[in-house]
Amino acid sequence: MKIYTENIPAYPVVYMRRVGEYGQENFKLMQAMKEWVQTQNLWNNNGTIYAIAQDNPAIVPPEKCRYDICFVTEQIFDDNVIHHGALPAGAYLICEIPHTTQDVQFFWESIGNILVNEKKQPDESRPILERYEFSLVENGDCEFCLPIFD
Repeated sequence: MKIYTENIPAYPVVYMRRVGEYGQENFKLMQAMKEWVQTQNLWNNNGTIYAIAQDNPAIVPPEKCRYDICFVTEQIFDDNVIHHGALPAGAYLICEIPHTTQDVQFFWESIGNILVNEKKQPDESRPILERYEFSLVENGDCEFCLPIFD
């Protein structure tokens, strides 16, 4: 696992949202966003998709949990399928991992240890971001961006 710190700006994004229990439907939303990005001819070597679980299901009822799939772009679209917004800016601890079920599960189970080992304090006012940059996806990797106090 490659780990480093990065300040992520409030990049402008377009996004799709679903509300409901996290799970397989989130995967379908990711597929829908990828298809939309491709039909808009936006996907290129610099393309980046973020997935954001906006709510903690231990606190928010599962049926009210919000899940967003975002694509970084400054373009404005008049399309009722997508919304416009911005990423939650700030300092993040970036963890690059292989995008496999086992590695993702291990990451989620290890967040506390990662933060302790890196001597970082989590900023729970911002959600964890999953980042899928074109170059990483092509290599079978992804990144998790843990919000931290800098």
